[in-house]
Amino acid sequence: MALIRKKSESSASSSSSSWLNMSTYPSGEVQIHVRGIPFVLNRELLALRSSRVAALLKENPCQDLSYVLRDIPADPETFELVVRFCRGFELNLSTDNIVPLCCLAHYLGMTESHSVDNLLKKALTLFGERVLPSWNESVKALRASEKVAKQAMHLGLVDACLESIIGKALADPHLLGQPIRPWTSGVDIEDDENYKPNVRRRLFVIDWESESLSTLSLRLYTPIIDAMVKHKVPSQYVAASLCEYVKKWGFSGNTGGGETSIYKRNAQREVIEAVERLLPRERGLVPCSLLSEMLRFAVSLEASSDCKNGLEIRIGTQLDQATVEDLLIPSQGYAKETQYDTECVRRILKNLYRNNTSLDIPGIIKVSELMEEFLVEVASDIDLRISTFVSLAEMAAVTSRGTRRSSDGMYRAIDIYLDKHKHLTEAEREEACQMLDYQRMSPEALEHAARNERLPLRVVVQVLFVGQLQLRETITRKAEAEEEEEEDEEEEEEEGGGVELGCSEGGGVRREMEKMGSKVMELERECHVMRKEIEKGKSIGGKQMKGGVSMWKTMKRKFGCISSSPVLGYLAAGTLIRPYGLSILCHVHEIDQSDCRIWSCFLAI
Repeated sequence: MALIRKKSESSASSSSSSWLNMSTYPSGEVQIHVRGIPFVLNRELLALRSSRVAALLKENPCQDLSYVLRDIPADPETFELVVRFCRGFELNLSTDNIVPLCCLAHYLGMTESHSVDNLLKKALTLFGERVLPSWNESVKALRASEKVAKQAMHLGLVDACLESIIGKALADPHLLGQPIRPWTSGVDIEDDENYKPNVRRRLFVIDWESESLSTLSLRLYTPIIDAMVKHKVPSQYVAASLCEYVKKWGFSGNTGGGETSIYKRNAQREVIEAVERLLPRERGLVPCSLLSEMLRFAVSLEASSDCKNGLEIRIGTQLDQATVEDLLIPSQGYAKETQYDTECVRRILKNLYRNNTSLDIPGIIKVSELMEEFLVEVASDIDLRISTFVSLAEMAAVTSRGTRRSSDGMYRAIDIYLDKHKHLTEAEREEACQMLDYQRMSPEALEHAARNERLPLRVVVQVLFVGQLQLRETITRKAEAEEEEEEDEEEEEEEGGGVELGCSEGGGVRREMEKMGSKVMELERECHVMRKEIEKGKSIGGKQMKGGVSMWKTMKRKFGCISSSPVLGYLAAGTLIRPYGLSILCHVHEIDQSDCRIWSCFLAI
């Protein structure tokens, strides 16, 4: 008589009454269904090994075991192992079935007190000898315990696996995965001892690869990481494991909501919230790109406020490591007014100054450049209000204070905003330009701004004035540098006995300067005449001259304001026609000394 007889396809085709009727089986046999799979076994052999079955039969010999064991906590494969053991057949035990087998043996009471050399002892012995000493086997066994999590926790099998995994991680943190490379590190990975594989593993087990903890479910993964943090496993390795886990389970699928099931969205949200809570607080362990991606999913999946605030704080503390793409968080909801969430960026910047007081000058410069790049990106949004743009421009201006860097990025953002929002009034355009620092604009930016028709009139006037001052300073510095060079040459010649030659050269320089002074006086007289002509032109109301040519254009041509020179171009272009009482009188004077061109410009307001 066979101990086990699974229903074959041929027998399944017979009438149900024939196999449900217990009289069709030999006396002492019983049929048990495990997840829809029928098993026929001998009651006496099962009772010989199972104290639970023996107690049931002792109390009621006619007890229907099929009804009593209908909720047996096992799958068909595990129950078949129990049946084979009762019959005395050899068992094929592995890491994948050892934990479910221990749980089933405990449920059936297959202990040593009931029968010597019973199944529970064999299974637990194999668990301790084969599973716990190995990292990979412990992870696999823990993963297999998902099927019988409640029973495995009650038996202590889950805790044993956790202790084994934590102990091995303390001894060799590389088992958790390679830490993420620091963003500022310029050391080659080949030369960095902190990022090399374990020496023992490299020498003796070359093809060995550790089992990843990312294969575990969240309810098993979370206590492992909690315990590792408490046992002070190096935080860079804990962060590496968490990053791998969130990439696998948190970023999978579409977060749009329409194509992703509610169950999957909830699972992703739980993963992101758990990973954010478990991530170490050290700055720079996790790249800003990953934190930003977590924030995007957290916003899209409607994660908790604590989760989103925590991610914003983490990004803010290392904002100098971010790129502009990391700050482009899409706005959510049907009533979204802008393409990107500018309020989120505002909060991140506040977190930077609130939680990070040790940021050095290079870091501040990177943050200011980042904010200007972000302003450039959002400036093209046609739905961006003027008040929001000005507020962002103020934030960008505040970050760049004390850095001595140019404001060309700010000017570029303003130019893009004015180009995309042509409906703005003159006052609104002036409001958009109020954070522009003309003193820190490069000559190229000043030249472009002087010819920019989108800028308001007052801004152009200030740009021209600043350009004039910069030009004067340049000429002054050049003259001072030449004088210093001449003085140095005279001193060297005096020390070498060439005093007379030096005096003659010095006299030549003085004569050249006197000649230049006389030409400047002549230029001033010409400027005085021009001023009178301009005032006369204003008095007649700006009438057109003969041939339809504007009087202002003729005056500009007469006094050399229309020039191909990059310096004079932005000073003269379109200025004389502005009705602000401003006259720019420019004159180009060539001096044959060291083949140098000197521009002499005078501003009269």
